[in-house]
Amino acid sequence: MDARRFIDFLGIIEKLKCNTRHSWTSSGRQESVAEHSWRLAVMAMLCADEYPSLDTNKVIRMCLIHDFGEAITGDIPAFWKTEVDEKVEENAVEKLLSLLTADTKDELSALFCEMKELQSDEAKLYKALDNLEGVISHNEADISSWIEREYTENLTYGEKNSEWSEWTRNLRSVLKEDSIKKIENESGTRVTP
Repeated sequence: MDARRFIDFLGIIEKLKCNTRHSWTSSGRQESVAEHSWRLAVMAMLCADEYPSLDTNKVIRMCLIHDFGEAITGDIPAFWKTEVDEKVEENAVEKLLSLLTADTKDELSALFCEMKELQSDEAKLYKALDNLEGVISHNEADISSWIEREYTENLTYGEKNSEWSEWTRNLRSVLKEDSIKKIENESGTRVTP
């Protein structure tokens, strides 16, 4: 890839460092899309030993690119995202990938397709971790940053995508316990799971 195309592409995805998500950090500021993707990739790297038959490099690549479209569209929280929003984001990814060399575009397009289909174990792991990173972020943030629906969402978000492996099921269970403790400690109200 020539230097100009490389720099231009990086200039567009730089917006992932600027575009914020619905999640807040433990220091009280909104998290960027790039920060979410970075930690998601770290999660994939750290759990690699749990999945020795998986292509960890592929999972990490999925984690790093999964929100590329949000460089153009910005972030829409999963619980507000519609089919129309999903299509707009897919079109943004196509537009973005068209700036790359043919080989790189084909390679990343194939990864996006695999991620969307959720048939491979690599895609299933990426998706489970993506959901669970959001729950972790909410548990780390001050509860004052939560909107009302998150008091129930944080207890169930990602359950379906975590079901495919024992390790992700267990991680989801521990995160649910953490969410319950946070809600009970902050509100003084007993939570019935």
